[in-house]
Amino acid sequence: MMSASYDFSGSTALITGAAGDIGRAVARRLAGSGARIALTDLPMVSERLEATREECAAAGEERAIVAITADVTDQASVAACFAAATDRLGSPDLVFNNAGYQGAFAATPDYPTDDFSRVLAVNVQGVFNVLREGARRMRAEGSPGSIVNTASMAGVHGAPNMIAYSASKGAVISLTQSASKDLAPSGIRVNAISPAFIGPGAMWDRQVELQARAGSQYFSAEPAEVARQMIDQVPMRRYGTVDEVATTVLWLLSEDASYITGQNIAITGGI
Repeated sequence: MMSASYDFSGSTALITGAAGDIGRAVARRLAGSGARIALTDLPMVSERLEATREECAAAGEERAIVAITADVTDQASVAACFAAATDRLGSPDLVFNNAGYQGAFAATPDYPTDDFSRVLAVNVQGVFNVLREGARRMRAEGSPGSIVNTASMAGVHGAPNMIAYSASKGAVISLTQSASKDLAPSGIRVNAISPAFIGPGAMWDRQVELQARAGSQYFSAEPAEVARQMIDQVPMRRYGTVDEVATTVLWLLSEDASYITGQNIAITGGI
């Protein structure tokens, strides 16, 4: 697959969920395009976050890549993360608001209340905290910026056994649309991406395994068969790659998408 080439030199990007597969792929591409990058994720995944930093340093300039642990559900932690990024790299004008939690897999009557709350805390409150802090700082700088939020096709049409995740990602799409209207006068663009089946990687493996365990009319009890059933839903008959997601994110962050705001881009292979 050929990838578009962008020049992000002079820009500072902040990426949440940077220890995960998609966050790392986007970070690596931005580093190779000359951006200064603040990578952030939870302290409990600091080793994986450091691995992302090392990959980015190999692709770009090591002193322009920093790793900062933070909890997106905590407003003070988010503010401190942006402050640290600004102090070390300059104020972020690009934000990939990507941290998320997939949650449990269970039918609605059986879904655990505490997990529902956790999913919304990370995927809605967390996205809002990062979106608001990034927008405040961009507006204070008086310069244009771009924010990309990670939603999901589960938020567009709902997914079985994933009521909390589907609800949270639907909220991310609405947050994106509302914020884009509020921030357009300041030259700040806000868009979302909605991947469907993306692999290989931890989220793909987890989804296949847990859908098999959940038990429903939609999927087999065998993970290998679940994987086939998922792919059979895709007109292109394959899952997407993290690099294909990263290509879409970089386009939305770039000036090539300078008249695009308030949009949710489906990355689904035609679903």
